[in-house]
Amino acid sequence: MVLIGVALLYLLTQATNNRELYESNYQALFAINVVVAGVLGVAILWVSYRLYLRLRQGRFGSRLLLKLATIFALVGVLPGLLIYVVSYQFVSRSIETWFDVKVEGALEAGLSLGRVTLDTLTIDLSNKSKAAANQLADSTDLSASVLAERMLDQLGATDIALWSGSGNLLVSVGQTRFQLSPDKPSAAQFRAARQQGQLAWVSGLDDVIPSSVNNARIRALVPIAGGGVGLVSETRYLLVSRPLPQSFVTNALAVETANREYQERALGRQGLKRMYIGTLTLSLFLAVFGAILMAVVLGNQIARPLLLLTEGVSQVAAGDLTPKLTLQGRDELGGLTRAFASMTRQLADARQAVEVSMAQVDASRANLQTILDNLTSGVVVLDRKGHIQSSNPGASRIVKRDLRSQTHSLLGDLPGLETFGAGVQKQFDELFSSQAEMGVDHWQQSFEIGTLGPSSRGPFDSPITLVARGAELPSDLRLLVFDDISEIVSAQRAQAWGEVARRLAHEIKNPLTPIQLSAERLAMKLAGKLEPPEQAVVQKSVKTIVDQVDAMKRLVNEFRDYARLPAADLKPLQINALIRDVIHLYDTENAKAPICLELDEACPAVVGDAQQLRQVIHNLLQNAQDACASATTPRDGSRTVTVRTQWQEATHRVRLSILDQGDGFADHILKRAFEPYVTTKIRGTGLGLAVVKKISDEHGSRIDISNRQKDGLVMGAQVSLSLPIAPSRAV
Repeated sequence: MVLIGVALLYLLTQATNNRELYESNYQALFAINVVVAGVLGVAILWVSYRLYLRLRQGRFGSRLLLKLATIFALVGVLPGLLIYVVSYQFVSRSIETWFDVKVEGALEAGLSLGRVTLDTLTIDLSNKSKAAANQLADSTDLSASVLAERMLDQLGATDIALWSGSGNLLVSVGQTRFQLSPDKPSAAQFRAARQQGQLAWVSGLDDVIPSSVNNARIRALVPIAGGGVGLVSETRYLLVSRPLPQSFVTNALAVETANREYQERALGRQGLKRMYIGTLTLSLFLAVFGAILMAVVLGNQIARPLLLLTEGVSQVAAGDLTPKLTLQGRDELGGLTRAFASMTRQLADARQAVEVSMAQVDASRANLQTILDNLTSGVVVLDRKGHIQSSNPGASRIVKRDLRSQTHSLLGDLPGLETFGAGVQKQFDELFSSQAEMGVDHWQQSFEIGTLGPSSRGPFDSPITLVARGAELPSDLRLLVFDDISEIVSAQRAQAWGEVARRLAHEIKNPLTPIQLSAERLAMKLAGKLEPPEQAVVQKSVKTIVDQVDAMKRLVNEFRDYARLPAADLKPLQINALIRDVIHLYDTENAKAPICLELDEACPAVVGDAQQLRQVIHNLLQNAQDACASATTPRDGSRTVTVRTQWQEATHRVRLSILDQGDGFADHILKRAFEPYVTTKIRGTGLGLAVVKKISDEHGSRIDISNRQKDGLVMGAQVSLSLPIAPSRAV
């Protein structure tokens, strides 16, 4: 707005030097300046009101802003008022000195001198032109052209033209003879020249401008009487043009312009005085208002950094570390705002780094929790007295109890874990007592929990062997990690039994044959030499020896087969065809229970050893036959054995299942069914399922055993193997 006001004042001062511009635009310019001044005044009132509100609210920096605004306003207003008073007196007195009687008389004399000189030049050219016309009265157009050339210098003219009464150019000499359309006198000028006998006028002075003063000239039009060649005599006219002196034209125009402006200003003396005084007053208002606004703006510029700092400190105190506004000035206050913004940014970066670190810690904690949740090992955190603080699902699965619901309970108080809890606490006590002396930082110990037999109480149906490891955690906590190594122990036991079987087969089998031969030879030697009663005793004893030796041989052979089971020769084969081949051995005469086949014809070829899989099917069928034969639970109808195959496309395996309708397995037997010498048969060796498990492992198949139940009643047992298919069908 200040720039607009200055521009308008400049235009207003320019209008005072141009009356036409002044008369046409002064009112509009003055009105616009008044509007600008009014808007500035409203702005000052608005700023003053806002400053008043800041003072009422007690905002920081308000008093400083008021003080600075007052100082700047006084600095701007007082010198302005002084200049205004002096200027007012100067304008009022100087305008009166512009107008004087002598100046006015000199201007009038100059105008009269110019007019007289112009009239003299005009009359002189008119008389000379009339004399020249008389010389051309009897000349033809051709001779008139020659005479006109001679008259140029005599008359001091630049152009001489001979026009016919009808307006046709007959002769033209001088500067205009090469023009295609020379200036032609008007019909009124021809008529006046004919009536008055001559006509002279001045052209080029009405619209003269400084660049065209050379075009001002005097022209004389004189009729030429008589003469001419032709049947009809026509009046001709002589047009003579003489240029006015450039200095004369310039001086005459200057005097005329000065006189006109003098008269105009003399007539508008009061208006001019009011215009200058009004312009001066308006300039004062604009200057004062601008000074006040500048005072407020400059004061705000000084107070703004302090306000920014105060607001920033309040935001930081409230925890808001977003980027703060800064000032780009080079002074100390601007530098202070930038330093504060830099400090805030560093605090924000530090907090962001902390948040990132916390997020990483949370992510690590979540990852750790995910790892703990998916660990097969049990992980339990205890306090110094053995109370459970936290645990993972693996621990609950191993001890068969939801330890998460037992938080803050003693580990040794849980049913079935009394011995385990006491042993763990003892190991921790020994660790801390010997830690200072021996420098150990952990302990490791194996434990066996649970009891044997279905009559035992607690969550365990069979013993579980655990290997536990303990260490100290910060905050006086204890870390307990344990694994169920029952399967490993079982595998080691099976390996040990295999070694025992191998040695038994080696140590026992050799003396069995001599014993049998000796007994048979003794019977043969004594045949016919004893009395019938003694002979019967000998034959009975020899038969008993031979039968028991045969039983021992069979047992040793089973030991040998289990210990020396050959490596599987894996080849593609059709499992359904193999099953049908084995089923032929179990006809109605040899089968203890009928066999039902449920074979999936969509089963592809599997990878296996035909001889070993034949043995697996035979062992499982024999066990199922024996289970059906020895079943004691009542059942309607005959008991059957079902052999089933299924093509599991989702897992790309063929599932072989053999189901019986016997009494099923006891729970404690299910846990150790595949261990050697675990059996429910009176005369069984317990190696059948162990051999099946070993062959299954050789084939890379999964084997599982379970009881089939319906409405809470055991309906029999089921043994299933998942065999991998041949590579041509595998995905």
